[in-house]
Amino acid sequence: MQYNVTLKENASPEELSKAKESAKSQGGEITHEFSLIKGFTVKYPDDKMSTLESNEHIHVEKDGEVKTQ
Repeated sequence: MQYNVTLKENASPEELSKAKESAKSQGGEITHEFSLIKGFTVKYPDDKMSTLESNEHIHVEKDGEVKTQ
């Protein structure tokens, strides 16, 4: 499953680096890094999601198609 991971606006660059390293060390593959916000898209095993979600600086949501009409 693919997830969008974003960090709070006040998160430091170090916290972003830690989040990416944590995702990779748990079997995740970063497929995209955002440039306007602190975050990335990661292919991640569903059974490991609680690891990322437990970080207070991170918001995780499933990646999906968005339609406007």
